Amino acid sequence: MRARMADIARQAQVSEATVSRVINDRPGVSAETRQAVLTALDVLGYERPERLRKRSAGLVGLVVPELDNPIFPAFAQVIESTLAQQGYTPVLCTQSPGGVTEDEYVEMLLDRQVSGIIFVSGLHADTTSDHERYLRLLARPLPIVLVNGHTGGIDAPFVSCDEQEAGDLAVSHLVALGHRRIGMISGPHRFTAVQRKLAGYRAALQRLLGASSSEVDNSVELTLFGVEGGEVAADRLLAKGVTGIVCGSDLMALGAIRAARRRGLDVPGDVSVIGFDDSPLMAFTDPPLTTLRQPVTAMAVAAVRSLVDDINGHGAPRSEYLFRPELVVRSSTAVAPVTRKLPAGAPAA
Repeated sequence: MRARMADIARQAQVSEATVSRVINDRPGVSAETRQAVLTALDVLGYERPERLRKRSAGLVGLVVPELDNPIFPAFAQVIESTLAQQGYTPVLCTQSPGGVTEDEYVEMLLDRQVSGIIFVSGLHADTTSDHERYLRLLARPLPIVLVNGHTGGIDAPFVSCDEQEAGDLAVSHLVALGHRRIGMISGPHRFTAVQRKLAGYRAALQRLLGASSSEVDNSVELTLFGVEGGEVAADRLLAKGVTGIVCGSDLMALGAIRAARRRGLDVPGDVSVIGFDDSPLMAFTDPPLTTLRQPVTAMAVAAVRSLVDDINGHGAPRSEYLFRPELVVRSSTAVAPVTRKLPAGAPAA
C-alpha cells in the first residue's frame, strides 16, 4: 500500500499521512482536502474503502458524436470527471454513423430515470433538425444543457466556444503574416458552428483586406468534416492559388496539409494552415499545428455546474455562455511567400 499512498499523495498534492487519515476516515482533515484525496483515488483507479463510498446522487446522460474526432473524447473525459466529483454517475452515449441515434439514446436514458442530460454538438447544432425534441424534454421537466450549437427557442443553458471570434482570429493572424489569398474550409453550412466561423472569417476579410462578398464566397469550400473532406476542399482552394487556409477543425487541417504536400507545396513555406479545437496531439503533428484552442475544461465544468444547479432547483440562467478561443501558434503558419507560382486559370492578386 506504500506505493499507492505515495501515488495518491502526489496526485492530491498532500502528505502520505493525510492520505492515511482520509482512507481510515479519521478526523483532522478539511472537507476540501478530504475531497482532493477521494478524487485522487478515483482518478488513479483505486477503489474507495467501503466506509467512504457514498450513494450516487443520480445518473446523468452525456450524449456526444462519434469519437473519431479527439475533441469529443476530451469533452467527455472532463464532463464525466466533473460529474463524478459532484456525486453523479455519468452515462456516456456515443453516436456513430448508422448506429444508435440521439433520440434512441434519449429514450434509453429516460428509461433509466436520469436526472439530466448534457448534449455535446448534438442535433441542436443542426439548423435543419427538429428542435421540438428538446422542448419535450424540458416540458417533462428534465434539466438539459447544450454544448456548442446555440439555437433560439430552447429555454435551456447553452455553453459555446465563440466560433465567430475564432474565424476572425485566424484571418487576423494570417493577414499579420502578410497573406492576402486566404481561403476557408469547413463542414456543411447547416451547422451553427460553421455559420458562425464563416461570419467571423467574412467580417475579418472585409475589414482587413477590403474583400468583396463575391471574393469571400469564391474562397470558401464547404464539405464533410474530417481529414478526407479537408483534403478535397483544400485541393480546390490550392488550385485557386491561396497561401493561407482556415479550417473548421484540426482533422480538416491535417487533410489540408496532405493536399498541399500532394501538390508539392511546403507547409508553411508555401501554404499556411490553421486548425480549430487544439485537440490532443496537435502539438506533435508534422508540422505542429497552429490552431484555435477550445477551452474544453472551462466549458465542460460550466456545463456540469449549470446542469447540477438546475437539478438541485437553483435555476441555472437560460442563456448562452460564450467562451473565447485561444490562438495557439505553432509551425504550420509562417510569413506569406513573396511569390508563388499560380495554377493555370487562377486569378491574379
